[in-house]
Amino acid sequence: MSQPLRAILFAVLAITGGVAATTPVSQTADTGVITGRVKLTTRVRGERLPSAVYPSRSVNRNIPPRIPEIQNVIVYLKGAAFQGTLPVGAHEIRQEHETFVPHVLAVTRGSTVNFPNGDPFFHNVFSLSRAGTFDLGRFPQGKTRSSAFNKPGLVKVYCRIHSQMSATILVLDHPYFTSPGDDGTFIIRNVPAGQYTIVGWHERVGERAAPIRVEPGKTADIELTLPVEDPL
Repeated sequence: MSQPLRAILFAVLAITGGVAATTPVSQTADTGVITGRVKLTTRVRGERLPSAVYPSRSVNRNIPPRIPEIQNVIVYLKGAAFQGTLPVGAHEIRQEHETFVPHVLAVTRGSTVNFPNGDPFFHNVFSLSRAGTFDLGRFPQGKTRSSAFNKPGLVKVYCRIHSQMSATILVLDHPYFTSPGDDGTFIIRNVPAGQYTIVGWHERVGERAAPIRVEPGKTADIELTLPVEDPL
């Protein structure tokens, strides 16, 4: 292309916005960061919530490894709007020692969860939840079945063969969520500036919410208290 034609082309692009469209725009120019800590307080005794979805039946009586309750907490922004294409991914809930691991998982709408069977016997993974009804059938050790989650909401997962097995999948319409570390600390990045309600969720106590304001280029810090501790 000759120099005169190139100059004319760039002039037209500048007028129509074509040059501006090729200019990189910072993804975090109008976003902030939320940091905080989840504190588990008053002890709530008892086991995981029982279910009457189907008759009780257990093949083995393995004792699964103890998992800290803080790992069963999800922190997220309630009702947050997300602009653009929602990021999706492939996640995993393993079946080990007649237990779903992890017990609690948060995913974005449209994501897939794989259910590999690591036990030396059959499992049958299913859910009757409105946000994700499925039945993966019976499958043996070494096999994996999968399900996609296309509706937001809570999905309770069970095994038809082992009644004590349960897991919860929280499907969200935005990526502004996380699980705290073992020390209770958490971080949510790239949050658009604005006023929000932040929630700490645990299956035995539900939501504990607090208002929070995110400002561009700044970090908002908060502590969330949930009345649940590790069982003895």
